[in-house]
Amino acid sequence: MSNAELKQYFLKHRGDQAALQLYLDRINQRPLKIIASPNDPDFDEKVQAAIRRKLEAARSGTR
Repeated sequence: MSNAELKQYFLKHRGDQAALQLYLDRINQRPLKIIASPNDPDFDEKVQAAIRRKLEAARSGTR
């Protein structure tokens, strides 16, 4: 089952604690992506660019 399918399953079966735990385990296995540090002079621009990339990926169906 893909992560997206697992998420949809859990949203429909919110009482299924095993599904929730599996979903959380999968999320926690993903590597963290650091976009910018708070002291970065280009912080706002980097965050806005990351948001644009995420929105574009969602529109095109990719991650």
